[in-house]
Amino acid sequence: MSQLWADISDLAFEAALAAYIVALVCYAIELASRRAVNPAEAMAGGRATLVRAGGSGSIDPGVIGRVESAPVAPWGVRFGRAAVVVTVIGAVANVISIVTRGLAVGRLPLANMYEFVSMICAAAAITWLIVLARTGARTLGTFVLTPVVILAVVAGTKLYVPAAPVVPALNSYWKWIHVTTIAISSSILLVSGAASVGYLLRARLERSGRLATKDAQPVGPGGVGGDEASPVRSRSMLSVLPSMVTLDRIAYRTAIVGFPIFTFAVIAGAMWAEVAWGRYWGWDPKETCAFVTWVFYAAYLHARSTAGWRGKRAAWICVLGFVSMIFNLFFINMVVSGLHSYAGLN
Repeated sequence: MSQLWADISDLAFEAALAAYIVALVCYAIELASRRAVNPAEAMAGGRATLVRAGGSGSIDPGVIGRVESAPVAPWGVRFGRAAVVVTVIGAVANVISIVTRGLAVGRLPLANMYEFVSMICAAAAITWLIVLARTGARTLGTFVLTPVVILAVVAGTKLYVPAAPVVPALNSYWKWIHVTTIAISSSILLVSGAASVGYLLRARLERSGRLATKDAQPVGPGGVGGDEASPVRSRSMLSVLPSMVTLDRIAYRTAIVGFPIFTFAVIAGAMWAEVAWGRYWGWDPKETCAFVTWVFYAAYLHARSTAGWRGKRAAWICVLGFVSMIFNLFFINMVVSGLHSYAGLN
């Protein structure tokens, strides 16, 4: 084992943790930087006015009933852009930490909880950057980076173990398949859970009436009888979150990518269990909780495509799946004894 690579890995992880914390702070500042905004502008992208009683004018059918994110102050935008840059730096440092850890021990660095959580953090950050590039939903970053920072802090303080060889039970090619796919799927589902939390908060905000509502009637710049509405300030920083449609789409699309990978990971884990312990499934606490998590996400995808269950009901199921996954990751390993005690805690 190379101590030099191990030291580089530790330093890179510390750099990644610092970057994630700075990025989270920048995302939070952007989230809090909402400014005074016209209700009509919040609906029509800043090009609309409100119609007086008795006023008339043309109305864009595509605008009515749509509630967009509130504008962000210019200084908040700068913090948001900085957050993305620092997130990239953190993800790169995290990947360097994983690679050098592998070089130090001469194996895939997924043999204990520290290495596993480090992989989840890196994969979650990369997944978030991909989602961000495709959707531009930067104000969701606070909800994604919060669990990433918590995981990284716990990994660096409570889960850390020095680089070392693996125990014999892990010497199977199923290790490469099962643990890697679990880490990847968990990171993707983490983003899905964060988007669902954002969806529920956004839905509550819109229901409370603290955003421009669909009852406002926007008209074009030349509309007859249209006056500029008095600027009002949203009473919640959540007003800069992406629209409910965007958040729902992010949660669903990441779930339909992460769920099949998670399903395959559970199957691969059963194959690995047969090699290591002589049985495919034994209702070990971690196996049981993984099955419960699988049921939650299967129910979410089913609910998402079922009339009457879309929206908040489906989002709550997704959040329950996310909570179950985190519970399985920490509580089962830290409190409950089982066959997964090789994870570096029990």
